[in-house]
Amino acid sequence: MSEETFDVIVIGGGPVGENAADRAVRGGLSAALVEQELFGGECSYWACVPSKALLRPGNALAAARRLPGVPVGDALDPKAVFERRDAFTGKGDDSGQVEWARGAGIETVRGRGRITGEREITVDGGRVLRARHAVVVCTGSVPKTPPIPGLDEVPVWGSREATSSSTVPGRLAIVGGGVVGVEMAQTYARLGARVDLILTGPRPLPRYPDFAGDAVAEGLRADGVRLHAGSGLERASEVDGAARLELRGGEVVTADKVLVATGRRPATDDIGLEVVGLAPGKPLTVDDSGLVSEVDGEWLYAAGDVTGRALLTHQGKYAARVVGDVIAARAGGTPVDTRPWGKHSSTADHVAVPQVVFTDPEVASVGLTEPEQGAPHRVVDIDIAVAGSSLHADGYRGKARMIVDTDREVLVGVTFVGQDIAELLHSATIAVVGEVHLGRLWHAVPSFPTISEVWLRLLEEYGL
Repeated sequence: MSEETFDVIVIGGGPVGENAADRAVRGGLSAALVEQELFGGECSYWACVPSKALLRPGNALAAARRLPGVPVGDALDPKAVFERRDAFTGKGDDSGQVEWARGAGIETVRGRGRITGEREITVDGGRVLRARHAVVVCTGSVPKTPPIPGLDEVPVWGSREATSSSTVPGRLAIVGGGVVGVEMAQTYARLGARVDLILTGPRPLPRYPDFAGDAVAEGLRADGVRLHAGSGLERASEVDGAARLELRGGEVVTADKVLVATGRRPATDDIGLEVVGLAPGKPLTVDDSGLVSEVDGEWLYAAGDVTGRALLTHQGKYAARVVGDVIAARAGGTPVDTRPWGKHSSTADHVAVPQVVFTDPEVASVGLTEPEQGAPHRVVDIDIAVAGSSLHADGYRGKARMIVDTDREVLVGVTFVGQDIAELLHSATIAVVGEVHLGRLWHAVPSFPTISEVWLRLLEEYGL
């Protein structure tokens, strides 16, 4: 068997792994990046990028219809939508990602990497890689499939099949009302499918405020999606090549495809965790520097979905940058600053995680979405009804929420719902991360006429 030595070995060549390796190299270290599928990972080929590429044409068409005098067609062209999606994903060609990595000074290694000893990774085919300083696990997450009788007998899609399909099923049933469920429901309804969205609770997006789930539910219904609230899937069976789905309460749904969108779990099943005394299939517990807490020595790190902290690409990349910098600092004998908000601490994972749901209406939030019980929190809810929104679309409807720590008079959470509000989110993220006092935030004057005027209305409602 061949053996090679690097300063850092990263398992998982998605955006998170790429960032960890890149930061280590920028810090003066050598790095190998091991990937068993496509360099660029889930986000580039099956998640964030293709899903937004599929959603954007429908959102643009709906936005145009809300303005008089704009000539628009009656429906989307699915073929053109899929072709544009393919232009972003490269139809699974990761040569560009490989070229980027090599240009950044990162050694790319194809194959499944497994931990086979301390600072040792063995890749399929017998290639042994040894790390002088650290191994970083960035293997991401995989879909969770609920134990529903008969589900394995019907034509099932996971999120990958939904975002990579080039055909529109006549009848699509979606199990799960989280982000993937609602985004794909709207995508395929606007592409011409009859869509049934099966929910266990009263509304979609249960982790968001009720007003957000209600607004998205209204948007889905306007696109013809049939919502089965409080139903849940009890049993599935195959009938004449289609899926027969029996819901709680006795209702039956028939579909040509069933998209199971019931969450994800860390992808740690087959990476050799047992070698270092950890349980396969479980998340890797890390401190804010990314160091795996339950392994002796400062050599095993993890970042991204695999830690179970914040299952979002941008948050994983943030943690990976911290990990790469930490490893480089420790290798060079430089002091490591793991204090909250320090260079070597992924503090934002705890208090300022931004996320956008790219439906129509969009939902965007950072920090708390509900006040914490017993905390000095005040909630301010208003409609987004400003000159900027009125000019943006006829009949504009949206809502905004801010949660204020009244002891410190700083924001601890912001949620927006409405057409085209995603780009408002970073201003909220800066306010939360920066702990900007409301008295100072009052002097951040929003431009007229923009939807950002909602900031002024929120502060006025608070009493400033």
